[in-house]
Amino acid sequence: MWITLEGGDGSGKTTQSNLLAEWLEGAGRTVVRTREPGGSEVGQLIRDIVLHHRGDIAPRAEALLYAADRAHHVATVVRPALGRGDIVLQDRYLDSSVAYQGAGRVLDATEIRDLSLWAAEGALPDLTVLLDLDPGTARTRLDSADKPFDRLEAEKSEFHGRVRDAYLALAEAEPARFLVLDAAASPQAIAELIRARVDALLA
Repeated sequence: MWITLEGGDGSGKTTQSNLLAEWLEGAGRTVVRTREPGGSEVGQLIRDIVLHHRGDIAPRAEALLYAADRAHHVATVVRPALGRGDIVLQDRYLDSSVAYQGAGRVLDATEIRDLSLWAAEGALPDLTVLLDLDPGTARTRLDSADKPFDRLEAEKSEFHGRVRDAYLALAEAEPARFLVLDAAASPQAIAELIRARVDALLA
């Protein structure tokens, strides 16, 4: 099984990934945890560029860098793990590109999705958990974390509003793949809802 976690910055993806991995491993499952960008050695180099490069990156160049990371990541990490029968638990996938580069950077969302699917040879997760949180609450969380913002976290509220709207539209278009949860709920309550969905899929 391949599970991705999506949502705006500060929505709690890392917390839920930790809780889900702990639960799955406790049940005897082998879990491969990964992320985009940066889930491979090549991907880490790309991550440093797209998130920490000082100065502007042209929006189309940014989208292509994410697609390059995705192509290598799916080929070298995701598909081999699924082939072994492992559960892949991944922080961000192509929905992030559609939301951030498509809506956030105001590029064509269909073109971004098509580029990502081409890069990944059509691969889609079994389940995508969308942690939905309004940008104002997300920014408060990020501020309290007391760490430097990356290039995307530092964008203005209008950018993050477009990202949120895009995520919700993606979930509405593919209800069978998405599980949309209120990220303002308690971490434990969210974790229980995710476990219930994963348990049903594994059964």
